[in-house]
Order: sequence, then C-alpha cells, then structure tokens
Amino acid sequence: MRLVFAGTPEVAVPALEALLASDRHQVAAVVTRPDAPAGRGRHLVASPVAQRAEEAGIEVLKPARPRDPDFLERLAAIAPDCCPVVAYGALLPKAALDVPRLGWVNLHFSLLPAWRGAAPVQHAVMAGDEVTGASTFRIEEGLDSGPVFGVITEEIRHADTSGELLTRLSHSGARLLAATMDGIEDGALQAVPQPADGITLAPKITVEDARIDWAAPALRVDRVVRGCAPAPGAWTVFRGERLKLAGPVRLLTDRSELAPGELAVAKNSVRVGTGSHEVELGDVQPQGKKRMAAGDWARGVRIESGETLGG
Repeated sequence: MRLVFAGTPEVAVPALEALLASDRHQVAAVVTRPDAPAGRGRHLVASPVAQRAEEAGIEVLKPARPRDPDFLERLAAIAPDCCPVVAYGALLPKAALDVPRLGWVNLHFSLLPAWRGAAPVQHAVMAGDEVTGASTFRIEEGLDSGPVFGVITEEIRHADTSGELLTRLSHSGARLLAATMDGIEDGALQAVPQPADGITLAPKITVEDARIDWAAPALRVDRVVRGCAPAPGAWTVFRGERLKLAGPVRLLTDRSELAPGELAVAKNSVRVGTGSHEVELGDVQPQGKKRMAAGDWARGVRIESGETLGG
C-alpha cells in the first residue's frame, strides 16, 4: 500500500522504522507537528519523526492545523491508500479522514476501550494496572472509539516508570502496526467494534496531577512518581520551593512513625512519612538545579528535625 505516516515524538519513530523496512508498503510522506522551540536557546527544532523522515528522503508535511486547505490538497494529491498514525498530537478533521480509501489507523498504547485519551500509559501506571498493551484501530471522529484491528499485551513491572513502559510498547506496537498494515492489504483483517463496557479515560497529565499528596498511602505515592516519570515529573514543596522527585521512591516495610510528609535523614538515605508506610526518596531535583541523589540534597540543605515536604 501507499502510506502517509503521521506521528511526532520519539515514541513514534520505531513504528516509522518498521514501515520503512517493509517490502510490502511505500511510505510516500510523513505528517508531523510543526517545529517547536527546544533547548536553552529555544531554537526551533524538527520533531523526531520529521528528522527520521528527512534522513530517509521522505516528504515531510508540517501543517499548523490538519484542516488547512493547503495540507488537505497536498494529502489528496499524494493519494495514500492508508494513513498509519502514532502519537501525532492533533485532531484530524473529517476532510482529512476521508482522503485515504482505507482510512487512518492509529496505534494506541492501551487495551481499548481502557484508557482512551492522550496519556494511556501514565494512567495505567498510576492506577496500578498489572497488564496493559497496544491496540490498532480505525480512526473515527470520536475519541479513540473506532473499531480495533489487533492488540498486543505487556506486563507492567512493579518498578516500571511510564517512560520505560512506553519505550517497550513503542517497539512491540511498531510490529503490531506493520502487521496490521499487512492484514489490511491482504483483506484478511477486519476491524471489530469496541465493547461498550470497560471504557476509561486518560486525559493529559497536568502539573497539579503530578503533585504528591503525602497523606495518601505509600503505594499511591509510588505510583504517581513512576507514572509521571519522565514527564511532567512528580513534585512536592520544600521550604516554599518546588522539589521534583526525579527518581522512583522505595517502599519501606515498616509502618510509618513519621507524619505525612515528615522527613528523616540518615547517612545515605532520606525517608518520608505517608498515610501508611514510609518511602525512601530516590533522585531529586531542586528548583533551578541539577538532578542529584536525595542524600546529597539533604546534606546540602541541612534538613532540621520535624521539617516536612508538601508545604
């Protein structure tokens, strides 16, 4: 088939690589988000998908909005049979959805209908799910509601951050997307409507969602820290300034003798009280400073008895 691939971040690159390597399909063009400021100098930088496509000599389309007439005209001129999508980052209008004769097929990192939305992996980790996966489905105008072509499953390990889990899913999902394209071309793969039960939503994680509530049980604190890593990053407040929890915490077995948020410093560890058991901090990142081990941070700020996190 003749394909136009839509995607933007690094997590979409393995799927593009899988389709480029296929001897059954031709990636005629790539659609991605416009260049965005990055780095200290805030210079405009092309998306990871755009960079890989340019290396491969593929045409790159960067519409400000997918409903722009110039973009729709160019997409129609390319005349794709199908448009695979991975984390493109913009809502596709019906005028775009109608262009490819076999539709747009999205690789979504959940077992639909669970965790429809922008942050399925983060929500799965934060909810304590034991298993997640990826699904390929035909895009409709509803939110991740289209019929499903195929799924793969992935265990969520007890220490997984959302970043680690998403990296694994990006590679297994890439193989699923390539196999889905093969099945659509063969005519052997039929999309099955999603069940009406089991729908959960996964909206974008906000900065406030990533703030640690030390009165919550230790297990909840652990899940929020892992679910928000690497972005947007779990955080708390110390002495009126934001402190980012840059590395996962360690759950301790003894029930907490510390009040929620209360700090206890030993030679090489920093413990914090929660609503249940204590946790030991991993790496932290004070406001305006580099990431460091919690013990190094504690020695630098000279924590006093009774001081707390959380404000």
